[in-house]
Amino acid sequence: MNASAYKDLPALPDSDTKVLTEIQRLMDVIARLRDPQGGCPWDLEQTPESLTQYVIEESYEVVDAIRNGDSKDVEEELGDLLLQIVLQAQIFKERGDFDLGDIARGITDKMIR
Repeated sequence: MNASAYKDLPALPDSDTKVLTEIQRLMDVIARLRDPQGGCPWDLEQTPESLTQYVIEESYEVVDAIRNGDSKDVEEELGDLLLQIVLQAQIFKERGDFDLGDIARGITDKMIR
C-alpha cells in the first residue's frame, strides 16, 4: 500500500484530534524551553549527545514499567521517553536537519512499504 491510498480518508475522530493537539502542545513547550530568548538554560545547553543517557534511561524505565504491568507507570514512562524524542527532534530542527513531522513520515512510509 502506498501513501496516496490515505488521501481520501474521512476526517479524524475527536480522539485523534485530541492526540494531535496534545502532541502539538508538547512541541510548543519544548520549542519555548529551547528559545534562545528566554528559554530554560538547562534545555538550551543540551545536545543530542548530552541527551543520549536520558534516551537510554527512559527506554529502560518503559521496559521495566511494562514488565511490572502497571499501566499508569507505563503511561508516565512513555511520556518521559516521548519527551526525549520531541526534544531531540527540536534540536535537529533548529540545526535545519529534520523535524518531528519528518520522523513520523519516515516511519509511516517504512510501515507502509
